[in-house]
Amino acid sequence: MEMALVFHSSFTPSISVTNPNSKRSFSHSSPLLRNQFFGRTLSSTSITNSPFNFRSRNSDRSSVVCSVSGATETATERRSQLMRRRDIRNIAIVAHVDHGKTTLVDAMLKQAKVFRDNQVVQERIMDSNDLERERGITILSKNTSISYKDMKINIIDTPGHSDFGGEVERVLNMVEGVLLVVDSVEGPMPQTRFVLKKALEFGHAVVVVVNKIDRPSARPDFVINSTFELFIELNASDEQCDFQVIYASGIKGQAGLSPDNLAEDLGPLFESIIRCIPGPHIDKDGALQMLVTNIEYDEHKGRIAIGRLHAGVLRRGMDVRVCTTEETCRFARVSELFVYDKFIRVAAEAVEAGDICAVCGIDDIQIGETIADKITGKPLPAIRVEEPTVKMAFSINTSPFVGREGKYVTSRNLRDRLYRELERNLAMRVEEGETADTFIVSGRGTLHITILIENMRREGYEFMVGPPKVINKKVDDKLLEPYEVGRNDST
Repeated sequence: MEMALVFHSSFTPSISVTNPNSKRSFSHSSPLLRNQFFGRTLSSTSITNSPFNFRSRNSDRSSVVCSVSGATETATERRSQLMRRRDIRNIAIVAHVDHGKTTLVDAMLKQAKVFRDNQVVQERIMDSNDLERERGITILSKNTSISYKDMKINIIDTPGHSDFGGEVERVLNMVEGVLLVVDSVEGPMPQTRFVLKKALEFGHAVVVVVNKIDRPSARPDFVINSTFELFIELNASDEQCDFQVIYASGIKGQAGLSPDNLAEDLGPLFESIIRCIPGPHIDKDGALQMLVTNIEYDEHKGRIAIGRLHAGVLRRGMDVRVCTTEETCRFARVSELFVYDKFIRVAAEAVEAGDICAVCGIDDIQIGETIADKITGKPLPAIRVEEPTVKMAFSINTSPFVGREGKYVTSRNLRDRLYRELERNLAMRVEEGETADTFIVSGRGTLHITILIENMRREGYEFMVGPPKVINKKVDDKLLEPYEVGRNDST
């Protein structure tokens, strides 16, 4: 890829990028480059007429001006003639593993007064699973919400490890924008590329957060340049390349528009979310449509379906149609309805389009199904995730010590548990093996399957597993194997 910087007489830098392997070229003038080369602020226009009232002691917050949301929102609304909700923002926080997503969410929750001042709160509160806390990684996507200046912000914390990329793909259709968290030293990593690619394919607005900026070896200029190059490699539009950059320290709870001038709190980050992430695109008066993207289970309420309401109004006690396809539908009734308020689910009588809610009363609901209007409802497009890359054989324990550690040892127990895993783990596949006691489990990586093995062991299942094998495919009589794009940083 060839890159050439062109400086015009008006001292507005623009970048012209040409890819020898592609017919597409970019000619892009970015506030990011103006800040990079001339030390100016990220603002390219005056905000004296801004509708936002700032209550900040740091003047840098008032320079958060985002051209992405305005450009994409106008084009989208012209195309679909739908409306946007102005009081809600739905965002997902995505990043490579150990780049500080969950720690940043902790700081956002604390500064939004989700907890009492005297309340004891553990670190990485979003990592509620035992395995997550033991390994120090996020495995499952989770929902929460905060309030900022009369604005409700629904936040989805996602895994950072590539083996759990299916969790990220599954929730991206619930949001309109993402916070792309990048380490101030490492820069973009393989999972950064994957999650950013998926976000750009959905057309989401992106706010880049350079986290851990307080590290002594931080190199923000390198990170921003590398991230900008990654946007171009992934064929991002001109508006998407003009992303807002926020420098933050998640562990200190500080953020700012300059790496050397952080505010005392995360105010600049919240302002960027409000300005750069558009509100949900909805059909308020249309027929009810809600795509189920996650499932939880409660001992008293049963199966709970979680998703974003795309159109219409959903009410408690409402009769609905549950559709997989237009030909495959069944009827059900919503017994209870919840919305996310701070860190808990709160009962609601009705939920309007654009908000994220939880629905009870549909016992056989599955991820990817649509809760639609009883008479005129139609299903939304199904959720699609990347195919598995590694497979392992699961079979019953046939050793002389069978039954000494677990209580579920039969092939029926093993079969039921594996197929139950498929109800919420969309990136996993289960097939019958060569014998009646063997099952082939396919996942996105060895860690993906290892987490399943450990969960089953703790639940009391006893079984044997074979070695992992790479899944090959034949395309046009050519044998292909999965690969991952890496990065060699020799600087």
